[in-house]
Amino acid sequence: MPKLFEILTREELAPKTIMFNIFAPTVARAIQGGQFIILRVSANGERIPISISGWNRNEGSIRIIIMAAGRTSAEAIMLKVGDCFQDIVGPLGKRSHVEELDGTAVLIGGGYGTGAIIPTARDLKALGNKVIGIVGARNKDLLLLQDEMNEVCDEVIPTTNDGSMGIEGFVTHGLAKVIEREKVSYVLAVGPVPMMKAVSEMTRPNGIQTWVSLNAIMVDGTGMCGACRCTVGGKTQFACFHGPDFNGHEVNFEELQARQKMFQVQEKIALEQLNEVLV
Repeated sequence: MPKLFEILTREELAPKTIMFNIFAPTVARAIQGGQFIILRVSANGERIPISISGWNRNEGSIRIIIMAAGRTSAEAIMLKVGDCFQDIVGPLGKRSHVEELDGTAVLIGGGYGTGAIIPTARDLKALGNKVIGIVGARNKDLLLLQDEMNEVCDEVIPTTNDGSMGIEGFVTHGLAKVIEREKVSYVLAVGPVPMMKAVSEMTRPNGIQTWVSLNAIMVDGTGMCGACRCTVGGKTQFACFHGPDFNGHEVNFEELQARQKMFQVQEKIALEQLNEVLV
């Protein structure tokens, strides 16, 4: 029997981007598409929210993708098979909205966000919907989980900034082409805030149901601390408790982006300190 929160497998998907399978049976039994976990790498480490890209209820394992961006994520990708995360809390948040649609569902993943849309794509497909996936990255080497996306979608459209695969440009270029050719009834976008904002603005004129997963700063993950508060439809919401998915047409993205930058100085110092230790 593996130890609790033990890393069962580890795979490098792209530079500084690692996919882990972790033994977390309690989470695996209850997790649903769109929910997330909060984990710590070490006893003195910070708590960070991580999306779930898959799970195996029988084996008691969950799958996550971590891209090194700050100190904690950089520490996380250093862990090897057999190592254990300090602790994992979840599942947190609400599952992504799924229903039978009168039209096509388009699920959009930007970078690491690709993993997060796979469970919901599978759920929508199981309800009989036509599902199109759009995935974006700077170049073809950074596109993630293409084979798995093909399994859960009727069609997958890759976009790359440099044109090395698929459409040259951004995920919005791919979305525009889909909207031009067929009726789109549902869009879910997961990834960087500017991308989710751009997608929401594109779907607004046509009134397309649009969901975005807010990657706000979080601490406790249960709605108690208020760190992840955001404004949706003019009201204060907590991304961890009321979300993480929200109506993209109602999110105050300017406020969200400003809050995401609140600790940039501290994050830079912490990462520099880690790099000094590694040297």
